Amino acid sequence: MCVKKLICLASFFLALGLTVDVQAAVVNWTGNGADDLWSTPENWSSGAVPTAGDKARIEAVPGARIVNEGAVALDSWIGAGQSGDLTMDGGTWTTSSFIVVARQVSGEGTLNMISGTITAGGNLYVGHTGVGAVNMTGGIITAPTIVLPHNGAGHVNLHGGILGAGTLNMEQVAGTEIVGTMDVGAGTLILNGNDLAVVQGYIDNGWITAYEGQGTLKLDYDEVANQTTLTALHNLNPFPADRSTVGAGSVELSWTLPDPCVPGQPVPVDVYFTDDLQALQWFTDPAAIQVVNKQNVTSVVVQAQPKTQYYWAVDTYIGDPNDPIFGSIFTFLADNLPPEVDAGANAVTWLVDGVMTKNLDATVTDDDAYTVQWTVVSEPDDPNSPDAVIADPSAEDTSITLSAYGEYVLQLEASDGEYAGSDTVTINVYHDGCEAAQSLPDYEPIPGDLNGDCRVDELDLAILEENWLKDNSLTEP
Repeated sequence: MCVKKLICLASFFLALGLTVDVQAAVVNWTGNGADDLWSTPENWSSGAVPTAGDKARIEAVPGARIVNEGAVALDSWIGAGQSGDLTMDGGTWTTSSFIVVARQVSGEGTLNMISGTITAGGNLYVGHTGVGAVNMTGGIITAPTIVLPHNGAGHVNLHGGILGAGTLNMEQVAGTEIVGTMDVGAGTLILNGNDLAVVQGYIDNGWITAYEGQGTLKLDYDEVANQTTLTALHNLNPFPADRSTVGAGSVELSWTLPDPCVPGQPVPVDVYFTDDLQALQWFTDPAAIQVVNKQNVTSVVVQAQPKTQYYWAVDTYIGDPNDPIFGSIFTFLADNLPPEVDAGANAVTWLVDGVMTKNLDATVTDDDAYTVQWTVVSEPDDPNSPDAVIADPSAEDTSITLSAYGEYVLQLEASDGEYAGSDTVTINVYHDGCEAAQSLPDYEPIPGDLNGDCRVDELDLAILEENWLKDNSLTEP
């Protein structure tokens, strides 16, 4: 049996203690309940679900699974002294202090993040003194600092979702060759502040990779948000994009061929497509999932059923002795797509005799029948003027009557009965057409418009005549 596309962590063992609060109760995972849910009291040694003042310890595989809102703990160890794992697949989990993945020298811990939100009040340690891994395919994890590793071995697979922190601390364990590592796929790393130099140093060290070395990393700093972001793009430029959602039915898979070892030579590919991830990972029956067999092509059409997650990979033959070059596994969800909504362009207008009726021209695109609803999100707070009135809120193209000066924000929502999409449009109402024109970013005054009323006429001429031959230059140094 050929094992395909697996990520392994070597085991290294060192020890360093954490300061603990001896006052707090330690609650151990027993898994004695009828299910594997965190929210089942019988799964805990105390017979009750951990509270915000409890230390949650998970030392079992399979361990706990969080799918509901409201999971809490003071702090948590996943894999402390022996193997343990936690799977987050929806809901929320909040700790007021740290989360440790692999606590002791003999501990092996795994945090699987599929969906939901994890908020750690203290640091997230991945490989504190044992072997730890965080596998993210979705959801959001936030912590003040991510330490990777501390005195053990730690790895993060950021293949989906958002991993956010104040800082990222990747280290090499003193006296060893052990380093913290991170592989970025379809996920996003967001750090507070300008950490470009720090993260670039980790990249230069080879500690952060993109798609297991088959992609490129994109590092950016947003001055407005004061955030550093790190994303990855696979060298094959797959479409559909990794971890995207597409409509069910005929789906065209496409990719960019790599350069061959000998210029001008074709690059055949093998393409595998399935809804069974293990079939692609373990490669037990490749012929059953192969849709392209050693052809020099850049796309193939497959059929996708609704509500189904699919996985695909492109293996390339570039003329290298190691051919084929095994490609990364991409995934997409085939589903009913929400309506695409364009509420129209933002506009400026003005009142005429205290009122203005403005047309709303929207565009909604969806494969299914849909309904729409216009709403007024915000409008000027003028007690002397009537509220805005939408002629037909359930019509895609309608009109709105405005009676006050200021900003109106309108929303159009479209629903196909399962999913909804929305967009907003802003209308600014001014006293007259000149004031409206002057509000535009590309407004330029007309030469000769001395009084700023957007026209050149006798009033400007009168100002010119009044000041004709006047001289206000200095007469002495």
